Formats: sequence, C-alpha cells, structure tokens
Amino acid sequence: MISKHRLHRAVGILLLCPLAAWSLTGLVFLIQPGYGAAYAALRVKTYPLDTLIEIPANPQWQEVRLLRTVLGTHLLAKTNTSNIHLDALTKQAFPMPSDAQQRRLISDAISDKAERYGQLTMLDDSLATTSSGIEIRLHWETLALQQYGNDTRWIDRLYRVHYLQWTGIGALDKIIGVIGLLLLLLTSITGFKLLRQ
Repeated sequence: MISKHRLHRAVGILLLCPLAAWSLTGLVFLIQPGYGAAYAALRVKTYPLDTLIEIPANPQWQEVRLLRTVLGTHLLAKTNTSNIHLDALTKQAFPMPSDAQQRRLISDAISDKAERYGQLTMLDDSLATTSSGIEIRLHWETLALQQYGNDTRWIDRLYRVHYLQWTGIGALDKIIGVIGLLLLLLTSITGFKLLRQ
C-alpha cells in the first residue's frame, strides 16, 4: 500500500502544472497589464444634431437614443425582445449600410486612435480589419463597435489556461477542472495528515 508521504508527493507533482498556471495567470489578472487597450470601448463618432427631431411615443420602447454620425441621424430603440434602428428623419428602418458606408463609419470611429488601429484595410460581412491587426465588428442594430486585437486574444488565452480550459472541448475541460480541484483537495488533506504526524 502506498504511504501518505508518497501519495502526497505524487499528487503534488501532478498538481505542479495547474498550480504554476493558476499562479502565473492569476498574477497577470491581478496586475492587468495591457487590459486598458485590449478591452477599451470603441464607439462610433457622433456629431451635434443639426435639426429638430420629434421622437414618436411607443409604449414598447424601453430605451431610446438619438444621435448623428457620418451616415445620418439615427433613432435607436430597445424593446423587451429586440433592438430597433430607425432613420430619425423618416422614422423608417435604417437599412444596412453598403460596404463603402461601413468603411466610412468605422474609419471615422478610429480616425483619432491611429496608434492602436492604424488604417482600415479590409471589410468582410461587417467585420473590419485594420493595418495593426485589430478586428472591428459592426453591430448595426445597436450601432455598436466591438474591437478585438492580439492583446485581447492573449488575455483570452490566459483566461482559458487559468480556468483549465485547455482542450477547447467544453465537457472535457470541465472534467480536467474537476480533476485539478480534486487533486488540490487530496494534496491538502494528505499534507494536513503529514503535518499532524
């Protein structure tokens, strides 16, 4: 039968990788180097409203925003189930802009942030790529922009390492996580018993 000392040592060796990963990634999460730029909000650039606009009353609307961009004046409404994007002047659905219009809107948003984004180089199905490798997704229903760069990818990888999501297969990663926690518990129990001897 295996002794407590040998069991504690074997489990400790098995836990070395996950503990080292938890410690190092935990340190990064505590210090958060580069988080500001990696997760900075990118918003469409807005301009002063240049005309008086009447906002129609609608009891289903929970939230309403009125703003003007390089593409025109937008009326954004939110209901329980959906987001509504209207042309504020016509009160009709604001159609999805052409690629050229999307380029114009996104280029305008990043124009004063050249050190991070550089220039817009490619656009495919509302996903823009910049010369610095940043991907920008346009969500037209909410007129929102979401940016994702190499720094964001690295932080996301560290998050997966920290939470033992090593395979990318959800069920298997949960099993690895449970095994890691059980090994940590077993090491603690055997260590406590050795301490009391």
